[in-house]
Amino acid sequence: MRTSFLAGLLVLLSSLAALAQQVPEPAPVQSILQEQSALIQKSSRKTIAPAIAALAESGLPQAQAVLEAWQVKALWMRMSDGMFFRGEKLEGQNYRLFDFDTGQAVGDVAKSDLKQIKPNSGIRALIATALVQFQLSDPDPARREEALLAIERAPAGALLAPLRASIPGETDPVLKARKMRIEQLLTVAHGTDEARRVATIQSLSGDLGLDVRATLNPLVSTQLRAFAGEIPAGLNVARRVAPRAGALSPDAAYDLLVAAKLAPARLSSDEIRTTLAAHIEGGRVGGVPLAQLNKEDARTRAYAALVEAGQARALVSAEQITQSLNAHVFAEIYDEPSAVMTQAAQAALTSIATQVAVGQAVDLTLDALSLASIYFLAAIGLAITFGVMGVINMAHGEFIMMGAYTGYVVQQVIPNHTVSILVAVPLAFAVTFAAGVAMERLVIRWLYNRPLETLLATFGISIALQQLAKNIFGTQARPLTAPGWLDGAWIINDVVSISYIRIAIFMLALIFLGVFLFIMRRTRLGLETRAVTQNRAMAGSMGINPERVNMLTFGLGSGIAGIAGVAIGLFAKVTSELGSDYIVQSFMTVVVGGVGNIWGTLAGATMIGFFQKGVEWLNPSNTLAAQTYMIVFIIVFIQFRPRGIIALKGRAAGD
Repeated sequence: MRTSFLAGLLVLLSSLAALAQQVPEPAPVQSILQEQSALIQKSSRKTIAPAIAALAESGLPQAQAVLEAWQVKALWMRMSDGMFFRGEKLEGQNYRLFDFDTGQAVGDVAKSDLKQIKPNSGIRALIATALVQFQLSDPDPARREEALLAIERAPAGALLAPLRASIPGETDPVLKARKMRIEQLLTVAHGTDEARRVATIQSLSGDLGLDVRATLNPLVSTQLRAFAGEIPAGLNVARRVAPRAGALSPDAAYDLLVAAKLAPARLSSDEIRTTLAAHIEGGRVGGVPLAQLNKEDARTRAYAALVEAGQARALVSAEQITQSLNAHVFAEIYDEPSAVMTQAAQAALTSIATQVAVGQAVDLTLDALSLASIYFLAAIGLAITFGVMGVINMAHGEFIMMGAYTGYVVQQVIPNHTVSILVAVPLAFAVTFAAGVAMERLVIRWLYNRPLETLLATFGISIALQQLAKNIFGTQARPLTAPGWLDGAWIINDVVSISYIRIAIFMLALIFLGVFLFIMRRTRLGLETRAVTQNRAMAGSMGINPERVNMLTFGLGSGIAGIAGVAIGLFAKVTSELGSDYIVQSFMTVVVGGVGNIWGTLAGATMIGFFQKGVEWLNPSNTLAAQTYMIVFIIVFIQFRPRGIIALKGRAAGD
């Protein structure tokens, strides 16, 4: 009997053990899902936070897969046992389920046997925040970058701890620097350690980034509030404000009291009219005939009668308003409760504002120098021809245009942009030099000492050259592409930057200044040119051929204009009207600087460039005004210095 009992007990225990093996314990992440099943199925923005937090704080690597599937509505619950899986749609109404812990497929199930977990936008936002801590340490750098971008778009205090934890293990130096910067900004905005926040603000006081200023500004933002009696202790007061004309008018102060329910509201004219219209009896309102209510005093008497009869609310008198204002205190209160934080933020913003002002001045100076170098390149050729020969060449702008089109044609033959520009510069000089020599031999030399005819002839040539360019290249703008190494800009900080093309043009202007000085000071052509410039007759008597000097000088000036066209075409549209945009500035540069003097041309280009950029900075919405003011300024300037900044001696000075 006892043996039979023990045998039966052994069989029972064996059966229970086998049954236990058939029903395994839920895997770790599935256990969390089962514990939070009710909240997950309810899918409410107000109650879902504990379920998301349980997954995010579990430390399980599978939690990321659950949150990602949940976020994209790929989380399904099998209704037969309440287990959660990631589902992939198959043909028809079937779904293939994948276990989160193993990643293996567990079978295909009909949609009718499943329940899809559909998070709303609020829940998806919470999931996105929770996912950040996983993505910050993701092996894929692209995923880590996406996480940082998500933090930048929607910074939150809850992201500060996982961000800090991910910094020591970051292997990418660029991402690590970005993480450290975002960590600083989050510390300032959402940190709980006041000393650490202050120290971070102080470390950012030299940073000119817009994101830094955007983070600091909320710390010094204020609200204007009214208080009955003294200001309560514990508030971070920026300053007290007295109701008077200016910062806070009495009317605005009383409206503030009304908004705070510290004083009765005033009645508007429309409200008074509505009240009077509602109490018309027998053609009268408060004993006043309707015919008289078109006057203010009559309406006042009628309304006073209604108030006395208890039919209308009493008006707020000026005396009552004054008494209410005197009985209350007005002050600007910081939104940030800590005075230490606001003081640190204010000091940092003041330091940043000073550095921004200095940076803007430097940036404006760089822009002015860049514009001056463009004007100098455009005008240097005209300074040679106008100064030496006294010829008013209205076709000078078309030589700039010819140089730009030469660069375009070269790039059609040589696709390498660097090589093409290196070839285009000397070729543009050769083409425009030849065109200038031909123009001088065929037209200009017959019109010396006849300025009006010269002006009309060169103006006609400029029109002809423009039309010829339209016939050859069409009216559409042609591209003159800069080499790849000139793309982008040299960014010193968030305020100061200058494009590499402008830097290249500035360097080109310096090179041409040096080349021109070498030609004028160290070559026979320069010696003869200076002699003809100072005294043509005396130079001729010394054996110098003035006509040859004129021809070569005009060709040199035209060739330099062609090289300027290549440089200008790198950032401007290459059209037949390209030269027209610079001919006026070129003449103004030469006249203001001093006719025939290279240093005067440089000074004139610098002065005009700085003046134009200064006017544009004062009135950035109207660049046309800068041109107008510049012309007016030059007209006034010439009245006081008709020979320019640097007057020329010799023949030009006597003309």
